[in-house]
Amino acid sequence: MNKQTLQFEYMSLDDFEEMLADKPADERWELIGGRVVRMMVGARLEHNYLVQNIAFALRERLRAKGSPCRTTTETFRLRAAPHESSLLPDVMVHCNPLDRSATSISNPNVLVEIVSPGSEGRDRVEKWNVCKKLASLQHYLIVSRDTALVEIYDRVGIVWPEVRRIEGLDGVVTLPALDLSVPMAEIYRDVIAAD
Repeated sequence: MNKQTLQFEYMSLDDFEEMLADKPADERWELIGGRVVRMMVGARLEHNYLVQNIAFALRERLRAKGSPCRTTTETFRLRAAPHESSLLPDVMVHCNPLDRSATSISNPNVLVEIVSPGSEGRDRVEKWNVCKKLASLQHYLIVSRDTALVEIYDRVGIVWPEVRRIEGLDGVVTLPALDLSVPMAEIYRDVIAAD
């Protein structure tokens, strides 16, 4: 059932998915905890490079290990039905097989969000509040677009202890659940110049 407030539009996941079929092709929408969010279409070059760098680095390392895990990028949906959410994370890693006709994932292992001043609050608070409830999720990464900084939330059992901050191009991002690491210089290639 739809309900309207002065500031936000709310709806169920079922209603949102029906609405997606009719949305204009030049618009991107997410549903976060029942709240409809109309997102920016198109992104700065740095955002695009970061998404590509991270997805490629993870995919190549997973393939080299013979892992069943795969990556998707920002047009593939995360569907979290119990939390009335349909998100478009910048990069996702999933380790369970998907049907070839799938249009969403409900059990990601890793989620990556590239943050800018306009998206930071939504990614750090609203999306994080949904994502940390996903039983399959092991790592949630917040990647700064404008400075070499990656913040990593790691699940330990059923809790999410303090965030790890990796700063500078000499750092290395480790993801213990996937048994892999990626140098910050590789993540920020063509985005931030080495000194």
